Amino acid sequence: MTKVLVIRLSAIGDVAMTVPVIYSAAKANPEDSFTVLTQAFLMPLFMNRPSNVEVIGINTKGAEKGLVGLLKFTSALVKYDFDIILDLHNVLRSIIICTFFRLNGRRVFVLDKARKERKQLTAIKNKKLHPLRPVIARYADVFRAAGLNYTESFTSLYEKTPADLSGMESIAGIKKGKWIGVAPFAKHRGKIYPVDDMEQVVARLSECEDYTVFLFGGRGYEEAVLEQWEFQYPRVKSVVGKYALDNELALISQLDVLLCMDSANMHFASLVGTRVISIWGATHPYAGFYGYHQDSGDVIQENLPCRPCSVFGQKPCLRGDWACMTQITPERIVEKVKASIK
Repeated sequence: MTKVLVIRLSAIGDVAMTVPVIYSAAKANPEDSFTVLTQAFLMPLFMNRPSNVEVIGINTKGAEKGLVGLLKFTSALVKYDFDIILDLHNVLRSIIICTFFRLNGRRVFVLDKARKERKQLTAIKNKKLHPLRPVIARYADVFRAAGLNYTESFTSLYEKTPADLSGMESIAGIKKGKWIGVAPFAKHRGKIYPVDDMEQVVARLSECEDYTVFLFGGRGYEEAVLEQWEFQYPRVKSVVGKYALDNELALISQLDVLLCMDSANMHFASLVGTRVISIWGATHPYAGFYGYHQDSGDVIQENLPCRPCSVFGQKPCLRGDWACMTQITPERIVEKVKASIK
């Protein structure tokens, strides 16, 4: 039996994208064991996992934030005596961890992040606009490079174990009509559709008596905005802070469609087989981060010569007007959502 350590520490969406690959690899190699190292708060994401998959948590915002804490953690981790290390992150922290294992004679296989190709894709001049190899496929490449069998077999987190809906019903209620999820925020400005325009989208969707709109987001500012929409429009419910991750995934699995940005919510929906309508601004599906098994026809985006200007959406707008988002009308989005659930 081969003991395999798989490392992916962040970001949330990227960790979510490892799930289909890890589960597929585990099923294809039933005699081997797989241990996933990720952020402690993301451990619940690996639910209903194959019996040969375990998860270890690390806290890079707390005890393992600094170098000393990371080295102590890694020293303990090395004692687990893994045979193969798969680095699906390829950043400084994971490189340090892998160095310890290399020094102990372990084989290490590292993700190719295609940095050169991404740079060409986002270049201001001489841009090469073509689809890069999807990140999920690149994850799978690491397993293959390690000599492991790999056949894509993942369909949903609830493939064999149905979602437990009991925890979500007290807030969401029993499903009637169509359920639409809206996740209007993302980590970076370049991936966020203008809030006032998204409010118009929510307002118009709420006019249909057959629709219930669920709002997803984070604490603080996002929570305040979404609670205001909940108060202002009928049949609109904010679920911010009301669910643990497992219950939120259960709710997403019951949606007829999720409207979101290029964000973690797109990947959560993909893990539970829910259709996604996604809005893309500074970023682009060509960078390889599109949702697992989502239809490319469900992307809403503008074909501007400056797009994409960023892989992750963190860069300032070159034009200064965020045209990639502002040129998308609320009417266009509403029509797309309604057409998806007819």
